[in-house]
Amino acid sequence: MSSRYPVDATALTPDDQERISELIAEWQLLSDLSFADLILWVPKRKDYLNWPTGHIAIAHTRPTTAATVFTHDLVGREINWGDNPRIDQALSQGEIIRDTEPEQIGELLIKEETVPVLFNGHVIAVISRHRDAVQMRSKSRLEINYREIAHKVYRMVAESTFPVAGNIYRSESAPRVGDGLLRLDGNGVVMYASPNARSAISRAGWSGEIENQNLGSVFSAIDNGSLPTDEPWSLVVSGRDLRRDDFDNGRAVLDLLVIPIIEGGDRIGAIVLVHDVTELRRQDRALITKDATIREIHHRVKNNLQTVSALLRLQSRRVEDPVASAALAEAVRRVASIAIVHETLSGSSAEVVLFDEVYDRIVHNAIELSSRPVTLSKVGEFGNFDSKIATPLALVITELIHNALEHGLESSGDSLSIDISHTENECIVVVSDNGVGLPMGFDLENSSNLGLQIVRTLTENELKGSIKLTRVGDATEAALRFPHGKAQ
Repeated sequence: MSSRYPVDATALTPDDQERISELIAEWQLLSDLSFADLILWVPKRKDYLNWPTGHIAIAHTRPTTAATVFTHDLVGREINWGDNPRIDQALSQGEIIRDTEPEQIGELLIKEETVPVLFNGHVIAVISRHRDAVQMRSKSRLEINYREIAHKVYRMVAESTFPVAGNIYRSESAPRVGDGLLRLDGNGVVMYASPNARSAISRAGWSGEIENQNLGSVFSAIDNGSLPTDEPWSLVVSGRDLRRDDFDNGRAVLDLLVIPIIEGGDRIGAIVLVHDVTELRRQDRALITKDATIREIHHRVKNNLQTVSALLRLQSRRVEDPVASAALAEAVRRVASIAIVHETLSGSSAEVVLFDEVYDRIVHNAIELSSRPVTLSKVGEFGNFDSKIATPLALVITELIHNALEHGLESSGDSLSIDISHTENECIVVVSDNGVGLPMGFDLENSSNLGLQIVRTLTENELKGSIKLTRVGDATEAALRFPHGKAQ
């Protein structure tokens, strides 16, 4: 709805640029209240008399409360001094120019008004406001109140009191005019309430008429005290200061933005933007609860796997057959690898695993169990993987490392290396050792090694990749390739 031109491409000073940026961040409010397209003009370079030679449009915003009058964006348009007397006059005299005659632009009859932007005692820019004159002829009560408020806010711009110091309207999640608006007088009494604002207050528990009521008293009456604030609600919504607060009384959650209206240095009232965010907050809480539940599930799965591992380890100690004992030890190792993944997931709200941490744990456990000293090297990083990839990948890496330690490096060699690389679509992991090498006639598909059978099955069925074992010189290489999915 809003576009802008780089302000550093103009003759504005750094302080002027900062003020312009603040205004652009806030001015959707002005556009919505006045049902108008807004264009921000700043002076172009100055002549030898230190006077601007023209103006350049650096920002353009359209209302969300009415149809735009310009189908084409005007950002970057330049006009010379004298081409638009209203802009010239607003800049030179520092006055709001209203009551101009509508002009025919295309099929629309457009009424233009100009507002000077005052800062540090001088006019640094001009806002031109463009509205459909035909639509202006039939005014509803809502439109009358919005435009009256708009006139007062434009006066604040011309008096350098808007944007309000410390404004928080610029947040993308802040309430907007269309969400609901309350207009207060200087005593905090509601002069006007839009239909959406009435609905929001009603949902929170107010059943009576809200207009001509003190807004602070209304909120004090419907507040059940379940979520106390630093200050009483009667003060928060009084309109005395710029405020942004959530009102949550158990029935509804209202996002409130209170903006004081100032004229001639005195506060004469305020507007309160009201957004009913009850369902949004409930969804946020549900997501938080879901995340906590998922983490708790991963934690319990990890604990259960550790219990299974402990039982298998206990059973292996009671088995006299060395083959059966070794098989149980391998099962313990595999269960432990899966437990590491779930332990990592239990510490995060996302279903994404930083696999390098899992790898470090796998390697640490494997080296501790190795009977021979081995030099380990790693090149590259795994990055992040979805849990659906991380679990089978952990088992595959575990089997490849243990296969290298138990078979390749069992009697000779002292080096184990892991090389990780990424292409646009694949992750490639090469595990190599300088041990005894592959036996003659080795065929992975027909291998009786249970660990390698597990590797092949998981790679093809779970990772949707491929695995290849080859001898390169004195080294044995296991090259794993798979689509990396969510790897980063």
